[in-house]
Amino acid sequence: MKTSRSGRRLLAVVASAGVVTLALASCARGGETSAEAGASSPGITDTSITFGTTSPLTGDAAGVGNCAVDGAVAYFETRNAEGGITFGDGKTRTVEFEAYNDAYDPQRALANFGQMVNDDVFGAALSLGTPTNRAWREAAIEEEFPQVLLQTGDPLFSDAGESPWQLGLLPVYPQEGEAFGEMLAQSGEDHRVAILFQNDDFGQGYVDGFLGAVEGADNVEVVKELSYEPTADDVSAQITELAATDADIFFNAMSSLAPLVIGSLRQADSVGWHPSWFLPSTSSSPGALLTPSEVADTFPAIYTTASSMAAGSPSFMQSEDGQVFLDALEEHTDQQGAPSFPQCLWSWIGASILEEAFTKMEEPTRESFMTALRSVQDFEAPFLLEGGVIDTTIEDRPAMSEVVVQEFDGTGFTPVPAS
Repeated sequence: MKTSRSGRRLLAVVASAGVVTLALASCARGGETSAEAGASSPGITDTSITFGTTSPLTGDAAGVGNCAVDGAVAYFETRNAEGGITFGDGKTRTVEFEAYNDAYDPQRALANFGQMVNDDVFGAALSLGTPTNRAWREAAIEEEFPQVLLQTGDPLFSDAGESPWQLGLLPVYPQEGEAFGEMLAQSGEDHRVAILFQNDDFGQGYVDGFLGAVEGADNVEVVKELSYEPTADDVSAQITELAATDADIFFNAMSSLAPLVIGSLRQADSVGWHPSWFLPSTSSSPGALLTPSEVADTFPAIYTTASSMAAGSPSFMQSEDGQVFLDALEEHTDQQGAPSFPQCLWSWIGASILEEAFTKMEEPTRESFMTALRSVQDFEAPFLLEGGVIDTTIEDRPAMSEVVVQEFDGTGFTPVPAS
């Protein structure tokens, strides 16, 4: 069952498939068939194209999961209301964007991919999560099905040789860890570092980047490394053990599950351990994680990295483009005010990259789409940090591949000056 929507988002749960479906365009999927119907891929007609996404819309990751959908919802609803997007073949199409709920469960994500194929979806974009996207990567390759602009920093998805039908959106995890490691190594101060990481490709990627950057740096000593399983709901024991090292830097390569991030902040405070922190860009939301912890201000500093502006910053909210974004979210989704998670903005940026690819897409096929997407260069997508551009032609790099270390200032993040 699909639910056509006008105004705010409506959700319909398909119990047999565990799917939550979101229909965005006002026109029916059938539409007018292409003059080259025999050569067209599923999910595209002369008047519309259907993309899907799988994301946690329920459960502990529902906040980030819904944001990962809502930015694209708002973007494409706005473009559809303006008459659609003119593709490289000269035809103007609206974009239907259907969201499938995986509750951050890899097996449900895999089932969602099967449902997308059955639903004649053209391709998938902006899906959230490393384990959930990995769960159906090989199946997508076998099906020659686009799985692109993924909201994960896993390098595997930006390796065109290993993942020919994939492309990441966000900077790869080692880039973020490397940027923070370089900042410490160049600080000229002595640092003792304790590391906690999620025991999967997500957490290990951050650690690998960090360790590579501090290798050979005489002023940085890693005093202890601990891990936790992705299914864990508490890391108090690990925090207590790391606190005993009295490290002045805590490198916490933790995913964005709110109970874990907030719990780790509170546990460190409760045992009297107050190092400076590093948190991944996905796990450092001021409104959803840092401020609700009620202890963020007890730490000397909390750092993260960024490639884009923050939707909650005063300069963003007061800008004309920022107001367009916020108005579109309010009109077309259940988001109210500035979103607490950056995934809303990343999804909007990703949708703009999809549009750029559509304008270069000369045939109504998945192959033509992938060629167009991989040719985007020097594209000034909205809301990137100053000087940032989208370039999908760089080998082994995602669409957004520049990172800046930022420091929490009590309400948001500000860039750390280069040393």
